Amino acid sequence: MNGAPAPDAELLDRVFLTQVLEPGDETGGRWLRERGVREVARSLRGRGAPLDGVSEKRWAGLRARAGRAAPAQALDVARDAGVRFVIPGSGEWPRQLDDLGDARPVGLWVRGPAGLRMWALRSVAVVGARACTEYGAHTAAALAAGLAERGWVVVSGGAYGIDGAAHRGALASGGATVAVLACGVDRPYPRGHTQLISRIAEQGLVIGELPPGEHPTPSRFIVRNRVIAALTRGTVVVEAAHRSGSLATARAAQRLGRHTMGVPGPVTSGLSAGVHELLRKEAVLVTDAAEVVELVGEMGELAPDRRGPVLPRDLLEPGARQVLNALPGSRAAPADEIARDAATTPDDAVARLYELRALGFVERHGDGWKLTRQAVISVRGDPGQC
Repeated sequence: MNGAPAPDAELLDRVFLTQVLEPGDETGGRWLRERGVREVARSLRGRGAPLDGVSEKRWAGLRARAGRAAPAQALDVARDAGVRFVIPGSGEWPRQLDDLGDARPVGLWVRGPAGLRMWALRSVAVVGARACTEYGAHTAAALAAGLAERGWVVVSGGAYGIDGAAHRGALASGGATVAVLACGVDRPYPRGHTQLISRIAEQGLVIGELPPGEHPTPSRFIVRNRVIAALTRGTVVVEAAHRSGSLATARAAQRLGRHTMGVPGPVTSGLSAGVHELLRKEAVLVTDAAEVVELVGEMGELAPDRRGPVLPRDLLEPGARQVLNALPGSRAAPADEIARDAATTPDDAVARLYELRALGFVERHGDGWKLTRQAVISVRGDPGQC
């Protein structure tokens, strides 16, 4: 490998297997669990008995792939592209991926300077529609920026729409982001995101299960989503129609016991219909980064209480507020009527009325008392705002 240290046997065998088995192949995962990497690789190379659980036709297809595999060459290509191969059990392997069981990746191709395991410990997935609305793109970018500012890593799929907005939001705030691709990490996809993915590789991480040079397929996008779900503490879906692939990420997160969150959109928007269905059944509604962190973060990382503006009447003592609420909105009333409606004594009502007059809430009209205009707005609401 041009002066580089020789790879060990298991690493070469796992590279070989990424060239033979499709990502998420649970039959292959079972073989690895039951027989070990070495024996599975030997069998696929034709040096051992055929493995169980697949048809003769399927086995022939795997053997044909094995005949074309060139693991040492793949590692050379990866090294030249600044890509490393991380395997289970190594220091950089994110152990939460082991939750995938037999669907666990054989290994991960990683491009970028950061340590994947450490970044994954404090990460959140932000996913959604490719053909998103302006609202969705803005929300995803703001959410990702807020997460990055709080020290969280934003994980997404590098696609157009919500994925791209999330990556850009994290990068714009100087934060960390990871793109999980459904192709070789040396071959950015979509092509329109070549510059974005290159920037992610410089400032963050680009990872994938497929060896260098491999292209994406529809099925690879779907199985890729399980890695996004398993890698992170929770998944936020910003916009998704009923058949959106991002819902597969949310469902995978639910199966793995990860937090699943959704950002609501207009009830008239088909692009939010899938999110709303998710919210009706399993997901937690979130609107900003603070609410996401409250769910996925450590104890004490609470979102601020959401309240409207504090009005002057909110600062009144309960007795004074009760008398204030008893005044008619459009006419003066005598103290005994006010006392009756406030369920208090006339003397107490008069004392409260003088207190309210000093604060600008009421004014004296002969033998009666009437709300000032400002108090009418405070107590009854401004008619012009209805």
